[in-house]
Amino acid sequence: MEKIKIGYLADGPWSHLAFEKLISDETIEIAFIVPRSDTNDSTLKEFAEKYNIDYLFPVKINTEEFIVKANSYKLDLLVSMSFNQIFRSTILKVPKFGVINCHAGKLPFYRGRNILNWALINDEKEFGITVHYVDEGIDTGDILLQRSYTISDEDTYSSLLNIAYTECANILYDAIKEIQNGTSKRIVQNTIHPIGFYCGRRGAGDEIINWNQTSRAIFNFVRSIDKPGPMATTNIRGNEVKINRARIVKNAPCYIGTNGQLLAKTEQGFLVKTADNFLEILEIESEATLKVGDKLGL
Repeated sequence: MEKIKIGYLADGPWSHLAFEKLISDETIEIAFIVPRSDTNDSTLKEFAEKYNIDYLFPVKINTEEFIVKANSYKLDLLVSMSFNQIFRSTILKVPKFGVINCHAGKLPFYRGRNILNWALINDEKEFGITVHYVDEGIDTGDILLQRSYTISDEDTYSSLLNIAYTECANILYDAIKEIQNGTSKRIVQNTIHPIGFYCGRRGAGDEIINWNQTSRAIFNFVRSIDKPGPMATTNIRGNEVKINRARIVKNAPCYIGTNGQLLAKTEQGFLVKTADNFLEILEIESEATLKVGDKLGL
C-alpha cells in the first residue's frame, strides 16, 4: 500500500484522539500540524515535538506564503479537524486528493456551529458525524462517510461530546484509508436534501432559560449546555442560578400556573412550573438559597 502524506489542520480535544489514531498507522505520514490562530492547545505542539513533525504557527492558510509552503510538502491530502479558517480555492487545489473535514453533524442538516448543543435543543433522537470534502461553501462539500449515533433522554452535551471525540477519530481514519485505498465514494449533499440547514454559533446570553417553554423544551435546553458547557442560567432575587441537570416528571398533569415558580422541594431538588406542567431541577450552582414560592426568571 502506498503511503499517504497529509497536512493536519486541527485544534483542541476533538483532534487529539484522531491524531493518535493516524500516527499509529505507518502508511500515513503527517507532514505538518497547523493549529487555530487563537489556539490554547499545547497537546498538538507536544505531539509535533514527540514525533518530529513540523508545527506551523501562526498560519493564515489562504496567503500566498502558506500556499508556497504547503506545495513544498507535496501533500496527498489536507485534513481539517476542529479548524476554524475558511478554505479558498487556491488552498483547495494544493493536495492531490483535496481537503477533507470531519464535522459532528448529519450533513446536509446541522451545518454550522455548536451542533451537539442544537441537536439536543431540537430533541433529536440521533446525531451524525460526517467526513466531507471541503469546497468554497460552509459544510457543503461532497460526503465521504457519515454515521449516526443514538440520543437517549439520559444523554447530555457532556455524554455526546465524549462519543464524538472517539467516533470523529474513528470515522476520519476510515475515510482517509478509503481515499488511500482508492475505494472512497462521493455523495453530493443536495441529493440527500436540496437545501439542508445551518446552525448559528451560540454566544453570551443564549444560556438563559425561558420558563414560558414546555417542560420538555426546558429539559432539552438544560442538558444541551451542561458542563463543560456554560450551564442553563436563571435568576432569583438578583442572584444567578446555574442549572446543570433536570428531569422530566413522568405523567405530570398539564395546568395553568405561574411559570418559573418553585413549587415544592423534592428529595433531590425542586419542582419548577413550566408552560405545561413542571420540571424537577436536580443540580444547581448558586449563592442564593432557594425557597418554595420563589419566582425564577430575569
